[in-house]
Amino acid sequence: MKVKVIPVLEDNYMYLVIEEITREAVAVDVAVPKRLLEIVGREGVSLTAVLTTHHHWDHARGNPELARLRPGLAVLGADERIFSLTRRLAHGEELRFGAIHVRCLLTPGHTSGHMSYFLWEDDCPDPPALFSGDALSVAGCGSCLEGSAQQMYQSLAELGTLPPETKVFCGHEHTLSNLEFAQKVEPCNDHVRAKLSWAKKRDEDDVPTVPSTLGEERLYNPFLRVAEEPVRKFTGKAVPADVLEALYKERARFEQAGEPRQPQARALLALQWGLLSAAPHE
Repeated sequence: MKVKVIPVLEDNYMYLVIEEITREAVAVDVAVPKRLLEIVGREGVSLTAVLTTHHHWDHARGNPELARLRPGLAVLGADERIFSLTRRLAHGEELRFGAIHVRCLLTPGHTSGHMSYFLWEDDCPDPPALFSGDALSVAGCGSCLEGSAQQMYQSLAELGTLPPETKVFCGHEHTLSNLEFAQKVEPCNDHVRAKLSWAKKRDEDDVPTVPSTLGEERLYNPFLRVAEEPVRKFTGKAVPADVLEALYKERARFEQAGEPRQPQARALLALQWGLLSAAPHE
């Protein structure tokens, strides 16, 4: 399994997942279809399906044009509001693309129909991958727009049960601001400090910070650390869902108080990631 990380719009990511034996490919969150198809052609793969995490414009806007350009393409997701949806998926449903297994995990909160996708191959040394859309990002998570804090807590808890080595491919490049907030929450957390230093260097080099791993996220992502004493102390709450809700409110204040960050132009070409590699290859 090979994952192509494709920066689009101001700070979004879409992905192309390639099964290297059959050369079958699946796209995730198509926002700019022509760029995706350029990469599909360059890779010489057969695009058979689109997995959409949720219905928001910046994650699903490319579906109609892609469906028009590729008749018969399967467009899959859990929300009827997703553009050009051909089949609605259910929580726990499993799909298969060549040797790649896909488990569909309903993770409501950001939207009521948000679906995350867990991918793995049997008898493969590479770690599995999670395409988390806006449910979970590097050092943060999406705003709780259509659900309660309790729902979002349950969604994050569901993702937290996956193997710690799972690579996390999220929907946005928000890592630097997420880590700046995480440092406010836990100023004495050495993992936050180290990750923030690393992320600043990536930002200076205009290089994506995805993927992280679930194991890493548990060390510095405050939204996955609601049971930790420093995070509870920061929020003044003890019940996990209450801690999470307080974190959302504090983050909103943090973002309002900060300087607006200018979106940086991302590379036009996709960055290729082997799931075990620590750096992109041209």
